[in-house]
Amino acid sequence: MPRVLLIEDDEAVREGLSLALTYQGHTVDAVRTGEEGLELLGSVTPDVVVLDLMLPGVDGFEVCRRIRASGDLPIIMLTARNDDIDVVAGLEAGADDYVAKPAQARVLEARIRAVLRRSSASVTEVVAERYGDLTIDREGLVVTRFGKPVSLAPTELRLLLELSSSPGRVMSRQQLLGSVWDQGYLGDSRLVDACVQRLRSKIEDDPAAPVFVQTVRGFGYRFGPL
Repeated sequence: MPRVLLIEDDEAVREGLSLALTYQGHTVDAVRTGEEGLELLGSVTPDVVVLDLMLPGVDGFEVCRRIRASGDLPIIMLTARNDDIDVVAGLEAGADDYVAKPAQARVLEARIRAVLRRSSASVTEVVAERYGDLTIDREGLVVTRFGKPVSLAPTELRLLLELSSSPGRVMSRQQLLGSVWDQGYLGDSRLVDACVQRLRSKIEDDPAAPVFVQTVRGFGYRFGPL
């Protein structure tokens, strides 16, 4: 069963989501603070973290950054409102997706299953591809630069695999939402933009002047170098 670490300070929300996710077949570890969540990660290995942004003490943004700095664990953040600043800041901190409060259990469950599918999706291509100093091994799901592994979160890896599958082809944000996040996914283009920024920070010499993940203004993104 997928294991979920739920970090939420509101007792009613925490208990409600814990019950709903347990009913859906998940094993749930629920804690109240970011400190408790980070400490628990030292002894348990969840499949996904559901993280409230507005936490007492260490807030959700910092918790997200610490989790992302230490590994590729999928993170879904809970936002108190569909606020541009909170959503973008959370995505830039490393979250893979978000759900606005009040979080409906069926919506959260769908997002969890989607992010877990993205994390475990198989890729059938066998040959490693070289693009300058960047190598993409589609069978092993390994990306290296200058021969050294690049640590990518699942969504970042899926985005790179999708863009590099057709070098030079421009893909719109909506196309990427459908193929990377989930087919028919009714999402937010900010997910794509924030993920592109994180990916560039890991594979580009100068993220402000990208060579591999290029912006085509008014259309979307393409993979280079061309």
